[in-house]
Amino acid sequence: MNGDDPAVFYPKLDQGVASGNWLVTGAAGFIGSHLIEALLRQNQPVIGFDNLTNGCRANLLEVKENVGPDKWKNFRFVKGDLRNRRTCNDITRNVDYILHQAAIGSVPRSITDPVLYHHCNVTGFLNLLLAARDNHVKRFVYASSSSVYGDHEALPKREDRLGQCLSPYAATKLLNEHYAQVFERCYGVHSIGLRYFNIFGPRQNPDGAYAAVIPAWINAMLVGRPVFINGDGESSRGFCFVANAVQANLLAATTQNAAAINSIYNISAHGRTTLNSLFLALRTAVRQHRPEIADYLPRYREFRAGDVRHSEADIFKAQTHLDYRPSHTLEQGLVSTVDWYVRRLRLAGQNPPGARPR
Repeated sequence: MNGDDPAVFYPKLDQGVASGNWLVTGAAGFIGSHLIEALLRQNQPVIGFDNLTNGCRANLLEVKENVGPDKWKNFRFVKGDLRNRRTCNDITRNVDYILHQAAIGSVPRSITDPVLYHHCNVTGFLNLLLAARDNHVKRFVYASSSSVYGDHEALPKREDRLGQCLSPYAATKLLNEHYAQVFERCYGVHSIGLRYFNIFGPRQNPDGAYAAVIPAWINAMLVGRPVFINGDGESSRGFCFVANAVQANLLAATTQNAAAINSIYNISAHGRTTLNSLFLALRTAVRQHRPEIADYLPRYREFRAGDVRHSEADIFKAQTHLDYRPSHTLEQGLVSTVDWYVRRLRLAGQNPPGARPR
């Protein structure tokens, strides 16, 4: 993604409201790096925090290239772990706004290792909340997840209607929400939780057994590997381009609407898409770079444990209280994302092969 790329839209901060220091956790990750870029482009001082377990320094190097040396001077990177309470206290001194993105994702991996997920996603979250309380942070915005809706079948998903969690990952995110609300009642820590619905975009890791579906499928199509669909492909999801998530975070951090604070919001675009339809949309986008995949077909395998059948967000609450307005549709986001992965392969010296996976 080039610094002047108009396909990626970063919303503007109200400069009269947003004056202060920002902390972004998960800074070297996919969403965290986009938040940092959005803030630096608007001359905000930012501390980026990451233990680099899942994050990638290359993401920050791309941000540096995009924003230029003058704006990059406003950034400071700190490597550390949120499970260390003293570290959390140190990095939140003189911070006004926290955008907390750091966590371990993946539903199936959490089923394999629930203890790790609790330590990273819950203990780390609690340590950061304590530090925000002790250092008088103005606003604590954190990433929750649509997974908290669990087995509740009604669509679209509304913030006040939850089912039973289907994975340890979902349980950690729901516990985060409970802790944030308790800290408001007990200590006056002002927080806003954002329930993400399948955020995707440039810099999302396409590799590994736990890669998200969109980057994994794009990469497979570009390099000539098969695409696998879990189940019959009629499971559906709400998908949300990363620029929409950036907008939601900045609105949540700076809103002056008292009714918006200490609450939780769905963050997605409009509607939902089946996995089969997503495959066709991605194939259309990738065909602009690889015409030979016109007849490329997916392979189907068993449903994955812990996955929900259908998920779609009702974003009325975020629209009403945060003035959230998704800037990108699924199709627009897919085009921008595919373009970025093509550039990534070319920079790595990998020209997409002509083989047709079956």
